[in-house]
Amino acid sequence: MTEVGFTTWNVWGTTVAIGTEPSSEALPAEAIVRREIASFDAACNRFRPDSELSRVNGARGERVVVSSLFVHALQVALDAAERSGGAVDPTVGNALEALGYDRDYDVIAADEPSTPLSGAPAAVAGWRSVTLDPVARTVQLPPGVHLDLGATAKALCVDMAATAVSRQLGVGVLVDVGGDLAMSGAPPADGWRVSVMENSRTPDLSDDCVVAVRGGGMASSGTSARIWSRSGRSFHHIIDPRTGWPSWPVWSLVTVAAGSCVDANVASTAAVVWGEDGPFELAQLGLAGRLVHRDGSVMTVGGWPDAAPAPAIEKRGA
Repeated sequence: MTEVGFTTWNVWGTTVAIGTEPSSEALPAEAIVRREIASFDAACNRFRPDSELSRVNGARGERVVVSSLFVHALQVALDAAERSGGAVDPTVGNALEALGYDRDYDVIAADEPSTPLSGAPAAVAGWRSVTLDPVARTVQLPPGVHLDLGATAKALCVDMAATAVSRQLGVGVLVDVGGDLAMSGAPPADGWRVSVMENSRTPDLSDDCVVAVRGGGMASSGTSARIWSRSGRSFHHIIDPRTGWPSWPVWSLVTVAAGSCVDANVASTAAVVWGEDGPFELAQLGLAGRLVHRDGSVMTVGGWPDAAPAPAIEKRGA
């Protein structure tokens, strides 16, 4: 049996973890993943003033020529909005900014809780307001509308990074970026051991939080880990597009397994927005999911796997 190798580092205010079999390919895999992350950072980082996303958001209604990567990332986001019935919508940028999420999370979380809100969020413009021409590679937003691709871009980066490693190195690989996880190539004999936990600061390593996965993607979305305070109120980052406010925190963590990390993250994010209907909707989609209620009770749907032995890698909610 070959040995599995791991490497980790921090980016985007979270942790990147890579597993490869054999272990000798961990460092070459890291180099490939770092290149993918750098490409997505230049294209889709809302907090980077020179990113393509910032250029699109600042265009004031003008048409903007973008890269093929940005076209792909935006098309994935628009498809996710359509498939989720608008529960996951990329036009929530204004709402997040109004609530104070206008910088990297580590920066806003360190701000004084008394920092006032910059405005009162309103219902978002909606994904249908975005004009994307994939052939001309142009994007046009209504004046004042800002995009946020957080619900899909990181997951897409993970999917593409895992595929790139497997194809270029010919190895089995697991790539995890802040709770978004994808696998490609042949897995270890017993599968990849993944520990699902709500918050890295209060880890839960009980057996029912550890699963073995062999392919596809997994993602976790939650309302308790990425939070900040403004004007004496606490907020989380998953916006209900119908109101422009954070979705009602029925679930503290939703984890979904799917054919890709994008599909898993869209479903887990949508389930948070769907609230009490989340388990039913996931079941209708035929996806395996684990939902942690705000009262601490756990519900599983779609054949969520039984507990597995000790984990090889941890996966936390973003």
